[in-house]
Amino acid sequence: MRRIVISEKQLGELVVTLKENHKGSSMTKQQLFTIATLAHKMWESMDDEEELEDWMVSKVAQAEQSIIAVVKSFMYDEFVDNKGIEGMGKLDFNDLIIGK
Repeated sequence: MRRIVISEKQLGELVVTLKENHKGSSMTKQQLFTIATLAHKMWESMDDEEELEDWMVSKVAQAEQSIIAVVKSFMYDEFVDNKGIEGMGKLDFNDLIIGK
């Protein structure tokens, strides 16, 4: 199975595109901006070896899964609506890797 790797820069560009494509979703855009900003600030302030309390780890994991589910669905819907290209169903979004 083929994996797709996108960089943090590409993820940022995706977020910008998502914001531009959903002008009517001002509350959602504001919430996404808050999530991204706070998560980035926390990421910057954490040491690599720093451990969080169990409840914090659980909440971060839940948030990650929730965001992944929304982005995957959004990406698919946007792709089908805007491109009308067949074959997207062959792509397993579980193979989408977000990283460097």
